[in-house]
Amino acid sequence: MAYIQHGNQYFLLNSDTALAPEQLFDIEYWQQQQRVIGQAKGRGITWFLQADDLDIGKNLALRHYYRGGWSAKFNRDRYFDCALKNSRSFTEFEMLRRLHKAGLPVPQPIAARVIKKTIGYQADILLQKIENAQDLTALLQQQTLSEPQWQEIGGLIRQMHDLQVCHRDLNAHNILLQQQQGQHKFWLIDFDKCDFLSGDNWKADNLARLHRSFLKEIGRMQIQFNEQNWQQLLTGYHF
Repeated sequence: MAYIQHGNQYFLLNSDTALAPEQLFDIEYWQQQQRVIGQAKGRGITWFLQADDLDIGKNLALRHYYRGGWSAKFNRDRYFDCALKNSRSFTEFEMLRRLHKAGLPVPQPIAARVIKKTIGYQADILLQKIENAQDLTALLQQQTLSEPQWQEIGGLIRQMHDLQVCHRDLNAHNILLQQQQGQHKFWLIDFDKCDFLSGDNWKADNLARLHRSFLKEIGRMQIQFNEQNWQQLLTGYHF
């Protein structure tokens, strides 16, 4: 892992590449190279970039950090804790690096950037793109999951909790199912603002948050989910 400073820009790099750090985060550069292969819209746009034929060796997902809630009406993307180690991008990068090393199926972090401003900072992160994957809300609109698959999800959440990680936004959108070459794999994504916590008292609440997410999406997106599925997930969690 490398730490680089160029003026008011600070970078963490987890991959050797001939590209300049600024190029990694410059969407106009990727567009000029005709390497933008898709996008996903949420609070902002996540850009999907073709880089598997470059020295990076894998396709990428580039995300800028945007604020949510009422404050976003006045301040879209400026944050005010100026300690680099506490910045949104550096914190998520380090969380993902540790989880990836521990064997949890999370996107591999490639690079993170902080741009310091006169007041506050802006942040970006560059991650491995999970190929041929859908989040559970999209998938469950089209099909059901089998009992073993629900148990796999439960086991995945337990694996994360055993690493003492509290996913602050654990919901059906942040669990992906990857399907390729006749195989499948579940992934966890979006570890912004997540924490390592001691003890076990918080784990039931974290599970309850996921449960509420599934129930919400029954009405909002008409996903195929019922209480039997939740019990199957819990079986996998407690196995």
